[in-house]
Amino acid sequence: MTGRTTAPAGGNWVVTATPAVAGLATLCAATALSSVLDGVLWMVHLAVAIVVVVGTGVLLRPTRLPSPLVVLGQVLALLCLLVALYTTSGFLVFLPGAESLRDLGAVLGNALGEVQTGVPPVPDSRNMRCLVMVAIGLVAVLVDALAVGAAAPAASGLVLLCVFAVPASLADEMLPLWTFVFGAAAFALLLAVDGQHRHEAWRGRLPGAGQSGSGPAATAVAGLAVVIALLAGTSLTLVGTVGRLPGTGDEIGGGSGGLGIDPITELRGMLNQGASREMFRVRDLPESAYLRAMTLPLYVPDQGWTGGRDMPEGVPARGDLPVQPGDPGDGEVVEVEIEPVTWLDYWLPVYGKPRGLPDVDEAYRYDPERGMVYATRARKSGTYSLRTVLDTPSADILRRATGPVDVDPVYLEAPGVEDRVADLARGIVAGESNQFDRATALYRYFTDGTQGFTYTTETTDNMSAGALEDFVLNGKKGFCEQYASAMAIMARSVGIPARVALGFTAGYPTGDFQTITSQDAHAWVEVYFPGHGWMTFDPTPLSDGRGVSPPYISGNQADDEEDDPSAAAAATTTTTTAPGASASASAAPDAQGQDGTTQTAAPTPAWHLITLIATGLVALLLWALLLFGGVWLSGKPWLRPAVLAALAVLGAVALTLVVALVSWWLAAPVLVAAAVAAPALVRAWRRRERLRAVAALGPNAAGAAWRELVAESVDRGTRVPSTETIRVAARRLVKAHNLDDQGRDGLRAVVGAVERSWYSAHADADPALPRAVDDVRASLHRNAPLALRAKVLPRSVLKPRPPVDGDPIG
Repeated sequence: MTGRTTAPAGGNWVVTATPAVAGLATLCAATALSSVLDGVLWMVHLAVAIVVVVGTGVLLRPTRLPSPLVVLGQVLALLCLLVALYTTSGFLVFLPGAESLRDLGAVLGNALGEVQTGVPPVPDSRNMRCLVMVAIGLVAVLVDALAVGAAAPAASGLVLLCVFAVPASLADEMLPLWTFVFGAAAFALLLAVDGQHRHEAWRGRLPGAGQSGSGPAATAVAGLAVVIALLAGTSLTLVGTVGRLPGTGDEIGGGSGGLGIDPITELRGMLNQGASREMFRVRDLPESAYLRAMTLPLYVPDQGWTGGRDMPEGVPARGDLPVQPGDPGDGEVVEVEIEPVTWLDYWLPVYGKPRGLPDVDEAYRYDPERGMVYATRARKSGTYSLRTVLDTPSADILRRATGPVDVDPVYLEAPGVEDRVADLARGIVAGESNQFDRATALYRYFTDGTQGFTYTTETTDNMSAGALEDFVLNGKKGFCEQYASAMAIMARSVGIPARVALGFTAGYPTGDFQTITSQDAHAWVEVYFPGHGWMTFDPTPLSDGRGVSPPYISGNQADDEEDDPSAAAAATTTTTTAPGASASASAAPDAQGQDGTTQTAAPTPAWHLITLIATGLVALLLWALLLFGGVWLSGKPWLRPAVLAALAVLGAVALTLVVALVSWWLAAPVLVAAAVAAPALVRAWRRRERLRAVAALGPNAAGAAWRELVAESVDRGTRVPSTETIRVAARRLVKAHNLDDQGRDGLRAVVGAVERSWYSAHADADPALPRAVDDVRASLHRNAPLALRAKVLPRSVLKPRPPVDGDPIG
């Protein structure tokens, strides 16, 4: 076979399908992000980005550009899309410039802040959608370069596997099974398409000529890999099991079963952020109090405070709880409802002196020694009720507290403290006759405003001995961890048992509940008093109304001293920070209005979900046709056009809805363009099918050749009556379109081939037929070129019925 018909203008369908399948594989792999990112709109935006990347590659590769330039063009197209969607400063809306790149960088910076501070699954925000489009868009560029540019789709599997690795390392539970199915199936399709292409290229035949080849083998191997991966994933849970650290098990305490978490590092990550996230909603809290997540008993020189390597066995947290050391077990019990919103951790925060947790998960344990509720794996708890005592003794009662210190001696250890810091602590408490007044003196040293200490949320490295001395004696500027660390170690250096507690301040009222955000993350000191237990001392000089000062502190001010700024919050509910106050009291983005009231995020519209489902069905149908279309449609010529027409309509509708999720202003032109382009697309598909049949030289090759030439003539305004013989019709074509000698010779060859197919005993077509068809089509293009209207609205599609005698022709 020679001539253009041997390689139709549409090209090999497998080669054409490879970029689309590579893009589909990237999108299916990206569904794994659904375990760490809420909503579905991000997936729609991601699909648009992948379409732009794939489409740019399809447009650039026929120009014979080097592969690096194609990749560069795809990255530039992705950048233009991001500028158009996420900035308002692009040149001509979408072209990047210096200002638009700065704006885009700001959006990505905010997204990284949300990643650092958010707890999976994070909200589907504008910033996160931009970050996902950048990350997965670049993955799509790489997969396209490997699968299409380098013809190595198997290598792209490593890239797609990396996409799964990110959410697998962040998600609390195993990734959803359907994400593995989608990802593996799309990768299997990519291998199958490439295998079929290589097989047909090796045999020198076009796709469709046979069903054998490496395509089915590739599909079988990939399918087996899917089964093995799913079985291993569900039984061994090696993927998506964050919370179980390498080498650890489910048991509590002892060696490999220890909980290897650095809580101070986690606290710093929550404080050092640019955006706030709602963490808890608390109901029925009668007075302001700190929500304690964990306590840190161990001070390590040059490192800071830690919880120690292993957790104790503890007791089941569900039901009544034993009292903590020193707690007499009395006091009024109140019941508080705590609703975690985005909290996901080992620790289940509690207030005051817990008495019972009637409805928590049985996996949680309670350690009365440290006053903490915890699990062996990070969990996202549902709403839970806490029965606790918030009452505290008065200052006079604490002054008279005496008796043995019946807690672990670790709470008195102060290793590695600089002599100057220890001397300062002894000087501060000199002259005080009891433990309470000594602890209060240390507290006042940081909070009374006379020593020059200031509060900032700018975080620094972990506390070391040198850093502690510099903070206490020189810098005097830091965040809550530094204040709590300094006071606790100074208290121990003068014989006062102390520990650092981590959790949250009281938050702010929202309707009938308190809202606690990630900006309320806080550290404070707890001092032990025999017969009373652990009492709160917060040395951080907060000035935004978030601090809580217990009655034994707030009622202990000297008459000539200005009230502690945190004392105003004692026994009252913290109020919302006024405009201009610290960002620490702000609610999560889009959760708090200008008036301070909370705005509930709008639920995802149902049509968003419908769009996603429709798009998935179209992709699934396309995948099924690519894999099994030859088997399903063989022997059913009437079914193929119907199926493809349905697929085209569904695809156009799905594309319009997808674009509408981004912008209705873009959706309307897309719908109009799809409607206008439909006849031309149908004509192109019919031409492609007929030329493929001609190239195959089968028994219907001559008929396909004649039907295509008649369609070419009809597109140019000539109608061929159905009652005319083929020779009369041929003369009409020669005269109407002024065919030259090459076209006439080719037309005579086609007519001869048609007549032989009718009357000859040999079914195979003349090998010269494809060249003859090419000659006629070339002559038509030279002597009767199609007008633009005829190309967009081909008559052979819009008016396919041939005229009969008496009908007007022309």
